[in-house]
Amino acid sequence: MNSLFAKILIWFGCSLAITVVGSAFLSALNVNRNDSDWRAPAARMVEFQLELARSAYETGGREGLEAFMEALARAYDAKGVLTDENGRDLLTGLDRSELVLRARRRRPFPYFRVGNAMVGRAAADGKYWFFFLEPRGSVGSWFLLPEHIFEIAAGVLLCYWLAWHLTRPVRKLQRAVEQFGRGDLSARSGSTRRDELGQLARTFDRMAGRIQTLLTAERRLLLDISHELRSPLARLGVAVELARSGENLDRALNRIQKESDRLNALVLQLLQVTRAEGDSSSLRREPVRLDELVEQLVDDSSIEASARGCELKYERREPATVEGDPELLRRAVENVIRNAIRYAPRQTAVEISLARQNGKVVVDVRDRGPGVPEEALPKIFDPFYRVETDRARSTGGIGLGLSIARRAIELTKGNIRARNAEPGLEVEIELPAVRSPLNAS
Repeated sequence: MNSLFAKILIWFGCSLAITVVGSAFLSALNVNRNDSDWRAPAARMVEFQLELARSAYETGGREGLEAFMEALARAYDAKGVLTDENGRDLLTGLDRSELVLRARRRRPFPYFRVGNAMVGRAAADGKYWFFFLEPRGSVGSWFLLPEHIFEIAAGVLLCYWLAWHLTRPVRKLQRAVEQFGRGDLSARSGSTRRDELGQLARTFDRMAGRIQTLLTAERRLLLDISHELRSPLARLGVAVELARSGENLDRALNRIQKESDRLNALVLQLLQVTRAEGDSSSLRREPVRLDELVEQLVDDSSIEASARGCELKYERREPATVEGDPELLRRAVENVIRNAIRYAPRQTAVEISLARQNGKVVVDVRDRGPGVPEEALPKIFDPFYRVETDRARSTGGIGLGLSIARRAIELTKGNIRARNAEPGLEVEIELPAVRSPLNAS
């Protein structure tokens, strides 16, 4: 029996049947205890019937006793026997001494026997014996009533519903796991239960979603890497052939150097993505003065901004401390600032601010460039994504800066989002603040 549903149903059904039958049996024993126990209800009833039968015999003789026995049979659907002290039936004259012996004999389990149920009592003066005989039509009929059978049937139905309710999410989860194992990465259990089985199903759904995301990102990353490597490698090949021909050697060497630097930058940023996607438990966790970090990055990036004809403005700032990996935070904020510089028009300013809001530290970077189409805003943090095919190439980017920033911020339990500022693009980084004297409000 390998079905969990069948195991639960049979287990609960048997437990219920044992409980009902056992309760009925014990109730019957309580009512019809050993006939030697004078406190038993059946024994007290037989003593009362003994007195009535004795009175009927002594006042009306055999006729009176016969009338009483007929009334007793009609009332209880059972038979009564009145004997003298030696066991002779006073109504029929038959020898009933075996009933006397049976009544005097002590039995450890009086109801586990074959034959009629019998309770016997002797008169106080010992002159009479009265026996109450009830036929047993079938096994269990003396203590199992139709109500008990109905209870068992109702309980079995409830057990069936309970077993179905418990195993249904397991079956759904099994089907989802089988589909996922066959390659359907979109398979989910979709459970809405709030118990442990629902939590297990939702844990699988989160795991499946994470695996699907990683596999999809891996495939996309491989395609993007192959695409990005193809162009500089092709240009390197051309430059090498030009260098070998000896024609315009300096130009060929400059092209080789430029493409080599481009490949080196690509590999470096890929390593950063790999580190950001790695084991988050291995990352450093320490307090970081984010306002000082941003100020240092603004100073470092000012030269690049001047070379592109724009400037950096870091005027609105507040002391703020966050917890995270300093290098990851540096890379994240630096990539956002450099991305803004890359698309800022000449003679414009890239505005940078830092403020504390509701237990969060918010870093805001805004340029005055062309912005991003609304449908492309959710995608600009994807690896290698570019709004225009040649836009990043013309500015020297390869589409990994914002992707690295997003993963670094997410690993620090923060959020990063972008919106069009009209003109320009505004990127907002939100990180949880650390409670410290610097962050005290």
